Amino acid sequence: MATSTNPASPSLSAAHAPEVNWLFLDLNSYFASVEQEVRPELRNRPVAVVPSLVDTTCCIAASYEAKWRGVKTGTMVREARELCPEIVFVEGRHELYTEYHNKIIKAVESCIPVTAVRSIDEMVCQLIGRERSLLAAMDLGRRVKEAIRKQVGSTLRCSVGLAPNQYLAKIATDMEKPDGLVALTKDVLKEALATLKLQDLPGVGARTEKRLNEKGIHSMADLMAVLENDHGREQTGELWGSVWGERMWHWLNGDDFDLDENEHAKSMGHQHVLAPVFRNPEGAWAVAHKLLHKAAMRMRGEKLWASRIGLTIAFMGKSRMRGSSPFGPSRSESWSAEMRLLECQDNATLINALRKLWGERPQGPAYRQPFFLSVVLSGLVPEARHTLTLFDAQDGSVGRQRLAETMDTLNHKYGMSTLAPATMLAAYESAPTRISFRTVPEIFDHSQKGISSRL
Repeated sequence: MATSTNPASPSLSAAHAPEVNWLFLDLNSYFASVEQEVRPELRNRPVAVVPSLVDTTCCIAASYEAKWRGVKTGTMVREARELCPEIVFVEGRHELYTEYHNKIIKAVESCIPVTAVRSIDEMVCQLIGRERSLLAAMDLGRRVKEAIRKQVGSTLRCSVGLAPNQYLAKIATDMEKPDGLVALTKDVLKEALATLKLQDLPGVGARTEKRLNEKGIHSMADLMAVLENDHGREQTGELWGSVWGERMWHWLNGDDFDLDENEHAKSMGHQHVLAPVFRNPEGAWAVAHKLLHKAAMRMRGEKLWASRIGLTIAFMGKSRMRGSSPFGPSRSESWSAEMRLLECQDNATLINALRKLWGERPQGPAYRQPFFLSVVLSGLVPEARHTLTLFDAQDGSVGRQRLAETMDTLNHKYGMSTLAPATMLAAYESAPTRISFRTVPEIFDHSQKGISSRL
């Protein structure tokens, strides 16, 4: 089994201890834990963080006391109250979570440099030299946990995963929660991974699991048997039907390598559950406009170009199904559409495309109250592979692109509402800038930081 902090685990001599290359840190119930830290009266009580204090929204985070009662991310407020009548709902304070995120980075870096920030509640550290010994890495994991508790807050717990590569280290963080410390070394991989479910693998969702099932893979034992074949690498590639299959083969076998430098996000988007006052066509359009603005800024910041845009709207119904998605009531009351674009980045082109999609939305009495919106830019292409068109120099797109870049610079410096289309200004109160679990504002580059001091 995986090496853990369990006192029953056999001791390892330093001379024969296996090595690991990465320490992955996953903060447990992060948003809710920060609220419990700053508000002592919430400690040891079920807490859920919500976008706004209304019954028609969903939980974006839950404390472990709430999770043990069945409340999780995406649970509707009304259902959460049924599952846990004593639950306390707290409106999210994303500036506070960013502040604590930065404090946590500082605490971790008092023990080891942070190589990369993966999300608001995840970060990864590369181990070098003597740190790679399993015993030293386990001790380092404990010191990181203690530094967070002492320097940031006693309620902030984290799970630490140690492994030969980042993928396995991420898996290790999910094997013992909350407050776990698990190492997946090459000598225990087969036994440890066999205890998991297919969807425990990062990147394997319901759709991928269905694909694997159709190809005869119904368990991790089935997948591990493929990995061990003489032609396992090719077979794993065929199972996934893409380059990710071969990468999975390497990762699950404990190989450590960097992703191709051309790797980039394939889509970027934002979604929002509308406040009651904005559940009308005018208010929803303003919010949709802002979601596009946020996604476009992120896209340009990563020097990507969009070739598709998608819009999803869910509408209020007469009844709400228990356990439904954050869209709300029922599948028949949601609508989606997508359109192709010539590769673009500028606001004017994207807004015109969104306006066309908006004009195609369903009409009639059943569609008068939008409840949920999602705007997604997809088919993203990195700047190095962007294809110029014959019209780039003639249709004003170059000027529009420069204008968008100037707006982004000012908005990043002075706030997102500094320069924005007038049609979305009404949305700022309803859809303030939020922090997703995958992105954190103004995170600096940690790569290679402090390496020389640890040699």
